[in-house]
Amino acid sequence: MLKRNKVIISGRVTGVYFRRFIYDHSIRLNLKGYVKNVNHKVEAVFEGLEENVNKMIELCKIGTPLAKVEKVEVFTETIKKDEEFRIIN
Repeated sequence: MLKRNKVIISGRVTGVYFRRFIYDHSIRLNLKGYVKNVNHKVEAVFEGLEENVNKMIELCKIGTPLAKVEKVEVFTETIKKDEEFRIIN
């Protein structure tokens, strides 16, 4: 079953390779969507198999060795059938 979630990650998550971390894992999990920095937070959208989206959300709670994740907010979105996963600057 397909699932799409928007995730907002707060804490020390910018300047610590968090977007690249999310991108690499999203590609490995065959997810579509995007990741970007927004106001000292990281926003990401994951669309794909429910199991893989859930795995990615759990990885967001861990982050990179330099990150300090304080909060992960998850929002359900309508499936859009994105064609790729990308980093938005």
